[in-house]
Amino acid sequence: MRRTAPGVAALTARTVLAWIRRDPRAAALERTNFRGRTVTLAGGPALAAGATVGAALGAGSARTAAAAVAAGAVSGAVGFYDDLIGNRPEQKAVKGFAGHLGALREGHVTSGLVKIAGVGAAALVASALLGGRKRDIVLGAGVIAGTANLVNLLDLRPGRAIKAGTVIGTPLSLGAGGGLAAGALGAGAALLPDDLGEEIMLGDAGANALGALLGLALAARTGTAGRAVALTVLAGLTAASEKISFTKVIQETPWLRRLDELGRS
Repeated sequence: MRRTAPGVAALTARTVLAWIRRDPRAAALERTNFRGRTVTLAGGPALAAGATVGAALGAGSARTAAAAVAAGAVSGAVGFYDDLIGNRPEQKAVKGFAGHLGALREGHVTSGLVKIAGVGAAALVASALLGGRKRDIVLGAGVIAGTANLVNLLDLRPGRAIKAGTVIGTPLSLGAGGGLAAGALGAGAALLPDDLGEEIMLGDAGANALGALLGLALAARTGTAGRAVALTVLAGLTAASEKISFTKVIQETPWLRRLDELGRS
């Protein structure tokens, strides 16, 4: 099953994408991207479904497969909820984690807060399913949630999130235990042409699910020290994103700009 996981993931992603786009309600998923083009959020649930199925098939054990379902399906679901509800004017006005907490103090539960709580809970359950001491479980949950957030932060241009996921996931897909990451990447590869062609966007559903599954793959292959280092890096990048624009850094760094633009129409 591990060898076929990427192929099954790709087929699942393409099938779900086609199914959603044929739905009479598909127009509700249309959004305007950074260039003013109309794209569909259907890519998000399609990627979440394909990546989750692929990761579960490539997991290698029932517990790790269950962890993949928890991380991918839940992160994708709460991300899709935020994609749909977060587009409302009263929701769009709330920015950042502090903004969501401020809204909660005023008695308003934002879609963004639902997403944050959902991804965090999914990460904790998935990490617990991997096993280990309490410290390792907490660190693993941080890595899973942190990677989900990082990939989502990068999802600001066509293809960028999937490319970043490929860079993160390719080393994790090699050798024994690589099926988890390979399965998730199979779904991303299947949808990359549509993402680069600005026909779809991943939204929080796709980016969070892909990131969470790659974070799970990383946690599954590291111990206490490895998880601590990964979490430190993720926390640093997240903190940096509050001060600097990743898009600006990419545009001002020639080799990153070329990689970022590769394959776009």
